[in-house]
Amino acid sequence: MRIRLALGTILALSFTVAALPLHSARAADAAAGKRLFHQRCSICHSDEKGENKIGPSLFGVVGRKAGTEAGYHYSAANEKSGLTWDEATLDRYLQRPSKAVPGTKMSFAGMPNASQRADVIAFLATLH
Repeated sequence: MRIRLALGTILALSFTVAALPLHSARAADAAAGKRLFHQRCSICHSDEKGENKIGPSLFGVVGRKAGTEAGYHYSAANEKSGLTWDEATLDRYLQRPSKAVPGTKMSFAGMPNASQRADVIAFLATLH
């Protein structure tokens, strides 16, 4: 009886551990984020200082107030959002931009994978 109880407990714990998200156990990877940025973001955004495209340059974005990149015309929603692009705000925005800033002109549907968002944000944090 004790063996069955012990095995049941071990089995239950192993299922619990297996159900934990993988991203919680690993650090963000800026190199992976750079690859993701160039695959998914660089169509609209540059990582070069002052190089605006369809979207604003993301050079120096971490710590910058939303809607303030020189030479880029933002939506009123973005300019009036009052946001500062820290890691938590970027994470929420990248998950679903239209939910984080209703009225944004960024048409990107979002990045649902938390590990990928963390990697992209880690890369953006290197751009200064």
